[in-house]
Amino acid sequence: MINKDELMILQKILNELSKPFVGREEEAKVILLALLTKEHAVLIGEPGTAKSALIRRAAQILNMKCFMYLLTKYTEPAELFGPLDINALKDGKYVRITSHKLPEAEIAFLDEIFKANSAILNTLLTIMNERLFYDGYTEIRVALWSLFGASNEVPQEPELEALYDRFLLRHYVKPLPDDLWKQLLRKAWDIERFGYQQPEIIIDRNTLDKMHGMVFEVSFSGVESKLLKIFSVLESKNIHLTDRRKGKALKVIAANALINGRLQAVEEDLMVLKYIAPHDIDDFEKVNIILSEELKTPYKYLRELEEIGVSVKEVGNYIASFPSINSRFVEYRLLEIYRDLESTRDRVLAMMRESNDEKVQKKGMEIVEQINDILDKIKRKIEGR
Repeated sequence: MINKDELMILQKILNELSKPFVGREEEAKVILLALLTKEHAVLIGEPGTAKSALIRRAAQILNMKCFMYLLTKYTEPAELFGPLDINALKDGKYVRITSHKLPEAEIAFLDEIFKANSAILNTLLTIMNERLFYDGYTEIRVALWSLFGASNEVPQEPELEALYDRFLLRHYVKPLPDDLWKQLLRKAWDIERFGYQQPEIIIDRNTLDKMHGMVFEVSFSGVESKLLKIFSVLESKNIHLTDRRKGKALKVIAANALINGRLQAVEEDLMVLKYIAPHDIDDFEKVNIILSEELKTPYKYLRELEEIGVSVKEVGNYIASFPSINSRFVEYRLLEIYRDLESTRDRVLAMMRESNDEKVQKKGMEIVEQINDILDKIKRKIEGR
């Protein structure tokens, strides 16, 4: 029997994983989903977005052996899998020294993974699929739990498709928006001065094994029909999921339910399909939009609020550049803008009422405050102050 306390540990792990990083809660969630399902994940995006640091922290929290490496087309298999034992070779034995290399790692992070040569790619496929490392005539069972890859872009070469497909979870890591830059600078300075703080929670392998087993106790009875409909909608929009990915999606949906303290999947959990369905970069946004419309999630509101926020900022800049000339034209134009902004504020407040999501409320309040500030400036201009 699973109790609530056991489920709550997942939220603690998630919070601890994202704690040192600004705006990387979603990346932390993708990593935890991969670990809970014993699957692999690829993080796509420009360098310097905390990808490797997040994996390193996950290994610390889970107390697991971690192997990290930057791949190029010149990377030799021995760099990943260990060098040959020369002394054993002299005796006619083919032995590889795997100490501190990928075959002994429980978590692996391979940066620029799609730049590896074919010899490495073929070996990785077997390791990811079967957790086996074929070395000459020797079959070695590896300790790997999850492998994480990173790349600046989605691979386009057909020979890389098989490896790309082995990453059940795919996430597009974007640079932080400008409203988080101040927090980023403060956090980065603290890290430069004091380094990363040690995790406050450490769990052992047995705990992770148990949480992985809990994934298969989640019920899908309430979302099965909705899930089938979403698969159909995605297909109609030319976003194709293989049969294997459709089946494995259930594990990720179940893992998301567990993270939220439930043994029953609900429609909200189906949002994790945004990590499974996309193939190309454009697909990430397209899938987000489809899911938000089908599931009525906060993403729909956040996306609209983002667009409103950009427009309000442009209006603010326009008002700041307005001449302080007392004329009927200027006054008429300012009153027109004033009325438009009032309508926009009403729309934002309505969205906040419609959604109970914390992020929607926070973003909405930021925009309302910006609008009120601009309205106050317009009043002062009209009054000649």
